[in-house]
Amino acid sequence: MIFKCKNCGGNMVYSPKEGSMYCPYCEGTESWEQVDSPDVGITACPSCYGQLELDDYDSATKCPYCDNYIIVNERVEGQYRPQKMIRFLLGKESCKQSIREKFKKHKFLPVDFLSEVRLNSMEGTYVPFWFYDYETEASLVAEGTKVKSWISGNMMHTETSYYEVSRQMDIPYDMIPADASYKMPDPVMDLMAPYDYTKLEDFEPRYLSGFLAERYNMPAEEIEHRAKARMEKSARSLLKASAEGYKKLRPISENIQTQSVEYTYGLLPVWRYDYL
Repeated sequence: MIFKCKNCGGNMVYSPKEGSMYCPYCEGTESWEQVDSPDVGITACPSCYGQLELDDYDSATKCPYCDNYIIVNERVEGQYRPQKMIRFLLGKESCKQSIREKFKKHKFLPVDFLSEVRLNSMEGTYVPFWFYDYETEASLVAEGTKVKSWISGNMMHTETSYYEVSRQMDIPYDMIPADASYKMPDPVMDLMAPYDYTKLEDFEPRYLSGFLAERYNMPAEEIEHRAKARMEKSARSLLKASAEGYKKLRPISENIQTQSVEYTYGLLPVWRYDYL
């Protein structure tokens, strides 16, 4: 599918700056119409019929010949339709300015790292994510130590007391993210979390126009271990924090059990600047 301007027929894109659909040709806003491609397994641009180079997961792309943005219908529908998304809130110019501000004082950057040509190669991509909700039961049994010292006469006295510490918590977790893209390095994507989930909204395909996008590369079950590891790390931290006040805390037993897990498929925005 593509989104055309009702006024001039140009390719309309979503503009983060305007917060709406925008025609870069006649500067119209919200005058869009969706035009679906009748072909399944699209290989050619529906506007200029130029050959498209799509991999197995591309769901939105840019035609290299006419620069129109195209959404692949069958990769945003049915089992591949995202439930939620956060649309792009910053446009390319804002991101370029942020990069300049961040790196302008770095003396050993390549000469062209902040050049206009290089920065213009930046692409906005919607990355597929699975979000996991957990109902978790966590328990801890530990030995807590408290130490009390005092001076009496010429003597230093130390009293060490030992306590059995027991904690049990029911912890709900919502929307723990794990990206489902082979292209995006997991460690880098993990560093980008957390997103502002107050900006999550129902998926609308028109917000993909103007950007690249992927459908999920892996099913939710395949990468669930990444979200679960985050959940368990958080649960351990909460258990430990609930047992403060001891000089030392020696865990004896710890148990973290998942009572239920649900998952949601969504897209999150990433501006990507590759310098090679």
